[in-house]
This record gives sequence, structure tokens and C-alpha cells, in this order.
Amino acid sequence: MPDVRSICAIGLSGQLGLHGHLPWEGDQRPEFVADVARFFDITRGHVLIAGPKTIGAIPDFARGDRTLVVIRSHEDPEEVLSRFPDRVVYVGGGPPVWDVYARHIRHWDINRLPYDGPADRWFDPKWLVAG
Repeated sequence: MPDVRSICAIGLSGQLGLHGHLPWEGDQRPEFVADVARFFDITRGHVLIAGPKTIGAIPDFARGDRTLVVIRSHEDPEEVLSRFPDRVVYVGGGPPVWDVYARHIRHWDINRLPYDGPADRWFDPKWLVAG
């Protein structure tokens, strides 16, 4: 089984998304720019599995230095993860993906950003103890 991890950024109140995007998307303040750079640095050389929207949002410059895999809701998580023995696999996405994959995630890398605005997707602490 691979080393399964997740990396995400949340707002001050646990905000994750708004209308299908990061609520702070495009914010050019240093901490937001650094978070994006950190994501690409940490996932470099590893596998990133996520839904089609998340994988589709990966910019061209980052596509060649990580293995990107689109996952679908009908796929069995154990089967998906078994394709990557001895690899580090990052589970990206959001609530629908983490609801299914949380029990496999050994390490959560959560960066809290100084965003305190609206959201329609929230981080659920139950994912941290799923198992």
C-alpha cells in the first residue's frame, strides 16, 4: 500500500471552497502565493489523485513533474491506491473525495490561510480520525 497523504489549505473557520473554487483563488498576498507554491513543491515527484475538476485545474507547468490521476466516485479506493505501491499518494479534491479516502490518509498537511469570508465547502475534522 502506498504512503497516503493529503495537503490542503483552509480558511480561518475551515473554509475550503466557494462555487467550485478556492474562496481565495487569485489572491496575490504573499501567504496565498506561498501556499500555492508549497503545494506544487510538496507534491512534486509524487502521485496526486483527485476528481476531474481538481486535476483539470493543475496548470501545464506542473503536469510533467507529478503523476496525475483522475478518480471517479464509482472506483474502489483500495483498488485505486493499490496501483501505486511504494509511492507517496496525495489525495486532493474536497469533501466528496475526502469522505471516501480519509480512512486511508496517514498524514494531513493543513495550511490555515488568513481568509475569513464566505464558503460553501468546509473542512470536516472527522476526516482526521476516520479509520
